[in-house]
Amino acid sequence: MAPRATSESTASAAPAELIAPHGGELVDLMVDAGEREELILSCTRSVELSDRNACDVELLMVGGFSPLRGFMSREEYESVVREARLPGGALFGLPVVMDTDSEALGPGDRLLLTYRGQRVAVMDVTSKWRPDKALEARECYGTTALDHPAVSMIAGERGRFYLGGPVRGLELPVREFPCATPAAVRATLPAGADVLAFQCRNPIHRAHYELFTRALTAANVRPGAVCLVHPTCGPTQDDDIPGRVRYRTYEALAAEAANPALRWAYLPYSMHMAGPREALQHMIIRKNYGCTHFIIGRDMAGCKSTLTGEDFYGAYDAQEYATAVAPELGMQTVPSLNITYTQEEGYVTADVAEAKGLHRLNLSGTKFRKMLRSGEPIPDWFSFASVIKVLREAQESGAPNSA
Repeated sequence: MAPRATSESTASAAPAELIAPHGGELVDLMVDAGEREELILSCTRSVELSDRNACDVELLMVGGFSPLRGFMSREEYESVVREARLPGGALFGLPVVMDTDSEALGPGDRLLLTYRGQRVAVMDVTSKWRPDKALEARECYGTTALDHPAVSMIAGERGRFYLGGPVRGLELPVREFPCATPAAVRATLPAGADVLAFQCRNPIHRAHYELFTRALTAANVRPGAVCLVHPTCGPTQDDDIPGRVRYRTYEALAAEAANPALRWAYLPYSMHMAGPREALQHMIIRKNYGCTHFIIGRDMAGCKSTLTGEDFYGAYDAQEYATAVAPELGMQTVPSLNITYTQEEGYVTADVAEAKGLHRLNLSGTKFRKMLRSGEPIPDWFSFASVIKVLREAQESGAPNSA
């Protein structure tokens, strides 16, 4: 369901400083080192986090989910599900919930949240409820079909109950890839400049690079802008390349490109493939990281049926939704150009290629993976040597889905 309109309006005038976080304040839930042991000793139970919940906890602790200060209460959850807004009216795309199958856990419990044995946070449970998962799926994902990956996750992976309550951070999860906090990323951004966010979850090839570097010269972007290349490195779809491999491709490309207009950071976020609602979620997160603009292309955060292969969302559903809510967030969208490679002029927009009758070169994902596996040379116009090197090394080491 789309968020209802409000009277709030935000202009896109050049800010003197960085854009304000969502809700006006960057939340920081980390406790001082001297408080940790006492807080841990006061816990009544311990809960081991899933990979998905660990991502949520980390973003709560560092302010990526500002203005949230913990897992959503029932009131917050139901408001976001139905209206894409928190009870106070602030936009929010998707629920952020702690799930459990435990009958014993409930209000009054203080939970020590661990991840792979590491003590990362403490949660004070203030509410517990049995969610209407069908309603959540229909409102947030536009379908109750179990062949939607996230609907299947809600139904099959998440527990029967949701818990809400404030969170206090002990330590950030130790990961194979470093995830800079919003405060750390903001410290690298030029005050007063436009900051574009580029979201991805796969290795970046030449066409992607052309997209986000050309976006810096879009009509609604001022000179001197920078682009934050901000891939998600948390759990995504089962057939996606593992986060640790993706991270290595990004690091290799950052070194090869050495582009001063780019900033690189990694987001501990679990993709939901929620189309329009997820586009809003990503914009809010990137606003908290200091971004003023969001690059969005066809089928943003879309997915296909695991049974039929049909798309769940229209090609421009997420883009249109994001553009509609952007003014209220104080942000702007930058639509991705439809880029194609031509023999005569290199990368151009598809309409230019069509108008000039240029000869286009295409390389399908299936063909690319076959060439990668066989050791066949990958054309320079398609990808970067550094990225191909990482993918081939991962393939040789037996990493799943690395080709």
